[in-house]
Amino acid sequence: MDPNDLTKEYTNGEVTIVWQSGKCIHSANCVKNNPDVFHPKEKPWIQTKNSTTEKIIKAVNKCPSGALTFYLNNKE
Repeated sequence: MDPNDLTKEYTNGEVTIVWQSGKCIHSANCVKNNPDVFHPKEKPWIQTKNSTTEKIIKAVNKCPSGALTFYLNNKE
């Protein structure tokens, strides 16, 4: 496993954020667009329970590098 190319997932039950460290250019758009969720100095640095699914999706969609993506979880 390459420590410079990790993939991690964080979920709030409705949406799952996928972060790929190897693609991240550290633009901080995620932090600027949703500081309730993205805390780069903390572990875990993505805290999905602090925001709504809609706000999370909007922030992830503004990631310029594509390091952040998301998928909606099935509700059954």
